[in-house]
Parts: sequence; structure tokens; C-alpha cells
Amino acid sequence: MLGLGIIGWIIIGGLAGWVASMIMKTNAQQGILLNIVVGIVGGLIGGFILRLFGVDVEGGGLVFSFVTCLAGACLLIWLVGLVRGRTKV
Repeated sequence: MLGLGIIGWIIIGGLAGWVASMIMKTNAQQGILLNIVVGIVGGLIGGFILRLFGVDVEGGGLVFSFVTCLAGACLLIWLVGLVRGRTKV
């Protein structure tokens, strides 16, 4: 992610996880650590899916990285809700 290293992953992941938890209405159930984890894992999921479609995720820039993490985090929260049986589709 643009050479930001682990600190960049934590910051972008934390912000993306926090915004995703507000979008998916799970913010009250998640703390800062879980937001960071959800954002980072969401970034991995989003990057994987975009690579399947041939999108260059490495050269996308900071905003693209954030949007990728955000979309992946929302998908992750939705999938966890499906597994737990609490969906609002």
C-alpha cells in the first residue's frame, strides 16, 4: 500500500473498519482494535477481488486503497452477519 508500511495499514485499516462499521450499523459492537482488524482484512479481501478482475490495486493511490479497504470491510461485516444469522438484507 504505497510503501506506507505497517503503520499505514493500521491507519487506513482502522479508518476503513470504523466507517464500514458505521455504514453496516455494527459500530456499537466493535472497538478500535476490531475496527482495525476488520479494515485490514477487508483490504485484503477487496484487493483479492479486484485482482480477480484485473484491476491494478498497487498503483491506485491512497484514496483507492481506502475505498478498497472500506468495500472489503463492508463485505466482511455482511458475511459475518450472514454466518451469525443476523442479516438486514
